Amino acid sequence: MDLRLPGLRGPRRPRRIVSAVAAVVVLAGAGTWTAVASDDDTPAVHHTDRVMAVDGVRLDTSYFTSGTAGRRPAVLLGHGFGGSKDDVRQQAEKLARDGYAVLTWSARGFGKSTGKIGLNDPKGEVADVSRLIDWLAKQPQVQLDKTGDPRVGVAGASYGGAISLLAAGYDDRVDAIAPAITYWNLADALFPDGVFKKLWAGIFFNTGGGSARFEPALAAMYDRVAESGTPDTAARELLEQRSPSAVADRIKVPTLLVQGQTDSLFTLAQSDAAEKAIRAGGAPVDVDWISGGHDGGDMEGDRVQARVRDWFDRYLKDDKATDTGPAFRVTRTGGVDSTDGAARLRGASADSYPGLENGARSFALTGRREEQSFANPPGASPPAVSALPGLGGGGLSQLSSLGVGVSLDFPGQYAAFDSAPVTGDLRVTGSPTVTVHVRSTSDTAVLFAKVYDVSGTGSQGGQVLPSQLVTPVRVEGAKAGKDVTITLPAIDHKVEEGHRLRLVLASTDLGYASPMAPATYTVSMKGDLKVPTAPAVTTAAAPLPSWVWWLPLAGAVIALALLLTARRRTAGPAPDPALAEVPLQITDLSKKYANGDRYSVRDLSFRVEKGQVLGLLGPNGAGKTTTLRMLMGLISPDAGEIRVFGHAIRPGAPVLSRVGSFVEGAGFLPHLSGRENLELYWQATGRPAGDAHLEEALEIAGLGDALARAVRTYSQGMRQRLAIAQAMLGLPDLLILDEPTNGLDPPQIREMREVMIRYAAAGRTVIVSSHLLSEVEQSCTHLVVMDRGRLVQAGPVAEIVGSGDTLLVGTVTPVEEPVVEKVAALPGVASAVPTAEGLLVRLDADGSAQRLVAELVRLDVPVQAVGPHRRLEDAFLTLIGGSA
Repeated sequence: MDLRLPGLRGPRRPRRIVSAVAAVVVLAGAGTWTAVASDDDTPAVHHTDRVMAVDGVRLDTSYFTSGTAGRRPAVLLGHGFGGSKDDVRQQAEKLARDGYAVLTWSARGFGKSTGKIGLNDPKGEVADVSRLIDWLAKQPQVQLDKTGDPRVGVAGASYGGAISLLAAGYDDRVDAIAPAITYWNLADALFPDGVFKKLWAGIFFNTGGGSARFEPALAAMYDRVAESGTPDTAARELLEQRSPSAVADRIKVPTLLVQGQTDSLFTLAQSDAAEKAIRAGGAPVDVDWISGGHDGGDMEGDRVQARVRDWFDRYLKDDKATDTGPAFRVTRTGGVDSTDGAARLRGASADSYPGLENGARSFALTGRREEQSFANPPGASPPAVSALPGLGGGGLSQLSSLGVGVSLDFPGQYAAFDSAPVTGDLRVTGSPTVTVHVRSTSDTAVLFAKVYDVSGTGSQGGQVLPSQLVTPVRVEGAKAGKDVTITLPAIDHKVEEGHRLRLVLASTDLGYASPMAPATYTVSMKGDLKVPTAPAVTTAAAPLPSWVWWLPLAGAVIALALLLTARRRTAGPAPDPALAEVPLQITDLSKKYANGDRYSVRDLSFRVEKGQVLGLLGPNGAGKTTTLRMLMGLISPDAGEIRVFGHAIRPGAPVLSRVGSFVEGAGFLPHLSGRENLELYWQATGRPAGDAHLEEALEIAGLGDALARAVRTYSQGMRQRLAIAQAMLGLPDLLILDEPTNGLDPPQIREMREVMIRYAAAGRTVIVSSHLLSEVEQSCTHLVVMDRGRLVQAGPVAEIVGSGDTLLVGTVTPVEEPVVEKVAALPGVASAVPTAEGLLVRLDADGSAQRLVAELVRLDVPVQAVGPHRRLEDAFLTLIGGSA
């Protein structure tokens, strides 16, 4: 019985790439693996690995089924570029439990599959999918529409998303698809408006293992374009042949398009083009803009997988009662929870897809002059910075939705035009457009257009680039002058009342190739900025379930310090020559957060010298994190000051270039090697390659041969050391490490200890905040102990641990709390804390061991032994009075 929805397709056409009679040879099969159910109501999943021979290529596959015998629809799950079938195993198991037969595979050139990478070549990877469908049609668990035609859906993200679209276009047996964060036209994605997206293209080809791993035509194309910096017609045609747009009129199946908002690789415009083409063919199409994307952020995995399952339930199982969700949905960030730093995500929706130009409002833009001229510098360097692909691992792009700007435009290399302050809140949903007049001293001009959300006053204000997105524009015949209509990146962004919109046209961008010859560009406005608002899209009245993401502090801390240092030169206190060789001096530092009922830091003073490894200790709430944030220039103190090598610390202070920092959570591109991740990071800072001291940092980190391996193969300890190596780039004189051993096992902790000691051995300084007291005792030379925002004690570790004012009193039986209180109240006793062995007693200046023993006997404490303590843990508990 054919359960397809009527009207979705025309008659069957023989347009499969390969004949159904072509054989798929099973070369090997691993034993069946059964997942043990978590409870009696969860069916076990049966999983079998097979290597299949397809047209001379070996494809590594896994097949998942669950439940009782009988036929059910099938799902093919594709993986992302650089990954393998293992990346989608969890989703495959979930779908199997939900009543599907699921087949996963590693695409050509990835995982254990052989063959050259063809970027979803119709004669390669797409033909492979048809062969896999042939195989599914022969399985006894798979429901058939007719002989050789299984009921099948295809889903996947990025590379796997494109193969789902292409499979639907080339094989009419596909019944429904759910592509995510993928491309419609790969040529448009990598060569937008004829401009080479060099950084992402380089990541693409390096993630694949280098040009030699690709089909020869693709390798030659990349080498040619990368060398010239300009895509040619042959390059565009080669990528278009491998794009879903090439078979737009053949995709006639229900399609759920999931696209990322924080994605400078495959923008929202790609899913917009796909929606228009597929809907024109008569198929149902829903669109979902998620929070994350290739630049990081929350991928909303659980919610998206649930929606894909519902989509397949409706269109593969023909369950008409299934709610597949709204025709259009967008995830919006509703601020940050001040208690835990988590982003609050909410959904907005509409009954129909609004497109990218719906509900346009016009805003007049003016500049300092009607015409503005700016330079394209020789060699197109230094480049402006918009997106930093893959850096931050959780997405610097996501920070823009929280009001944090990390973009950078160099003076003299851009023109800017501002609107009047916005009256009432403005929600931009779609692609703004504007027409400008461009004139150049060269015949070809390449501009990079972006719209900032600007708060405050002044030439810079507090500007934020939504999702860190920019539109490249190639203008031919610019020497004679030309009017150009620019379609800016599609975004969903709220502009607060009183903010302004700023159109910036820059001559360079880090992610793209620019003309290397110097030129002068002159631009002027030829019309208003038209901003789409999509008024029919409304936000849910109550928050959705919280799929939250932790802010990528490591990326933000380092990137902000490095990027902003280059341009922010605000006035501050003069350097103190007497402290020029002192890494850190903190004097009377205080900080109280708004609406707080107490000081987080109060009257804190201490000094750190060269060559020291300083441990910053204290219980939760002691003020350690606040102190580190002030030290890194992220927040300002209410009173007191911090001086690094004699320079006062403030946001963007130049001396911060001498400070390296690691906050747990640093992210890397998983399919690049460790070395490639570090090189890409340093390139993004805009500083000279020779200043990175990459080899020295790597030698200290001690990663050895692992540097050549993909980061996804690293253990947690190796990732931590790579993150610290990133913090050590440039060999900063002061290195700050916040909980560097979190999540590590004992051998890895020992390795991390050696890294810190080696770094300080050359005369540099390390400050480490950690809760592992035994490790601090072994790795640190000095300590600062804080409690309730105040300094408790500072000095060498040996002095604090071995001080004679703290005694360990061993007792025959545990000491009851009332007795402990009486001991703490004795004359000469500063504090008393119960331990497993008895009591830890700290004496004040008037106390003595002899008098303490006499008083303990008087209180009937069963004393067994008395002696000085020798552990940092004991000292720490004594110093803070047991409040940890």
